[in-house]
Amino acid sequence: MTTTNMVMLVMLPLIAWRLYARMRRLIGRQQSKVWRHRCTAVFFPLLIVLLGLGVFGIPSALAALAAGVAIGIGLAVWGLRLTKFETTDADCFYTPSAHIGIALSLVLMARVAFRLVQVAALSGMEAQRATQDFGRSPLTMFIVGMMAGYYAWYAIGILRWRAAVM
Repeated sequence: MTTTNMVMLVMLPLIAWRLYARMRRLIGRQQSKVWRHRCTAVFFPLLIVLLGLGVFGIPSALAALAAGVAIGIGLAVWGLRLTKFETTDADCFYTPSAHIGIALSLVLMARVAFRLVQVAALSGMEAQRATQDFGRSPLTMFIVGMMAGYYAWYAIGILRWRAAVM
């Protein structure tokens, strides 16, 4: 068993636990926390810019990232329309459409799992090259761009809603 395989075996439970926690957060009524929405609205656009700089010399990956961001924004607009917003005396709450967030998370999870299986099947330099190419793959850039565009635009939409009701 190679070191790469051992690291993956150790990391899989951690990744599974984080994905489970993320999925649970996507379901049900949530308290709107301005600091969380602001962090999301800043972090994901920065991530998009950094990923764009990382694949700047690879036109297909850059185009896939841009297309993913555009589709993610469209999904966020749709998701905001499906979101139930509530304002109470205590605070502001929202209930997102769980289907969109879960679907995006599952797509990313499937992509990462597929790449982990691919890398585990390789050995030595091939595995190292495959790991490095993961971040330059147009399919990976498309999926990450879609998630980043969705979460950034969704957070901006919630901040706009909060500003309108406060």
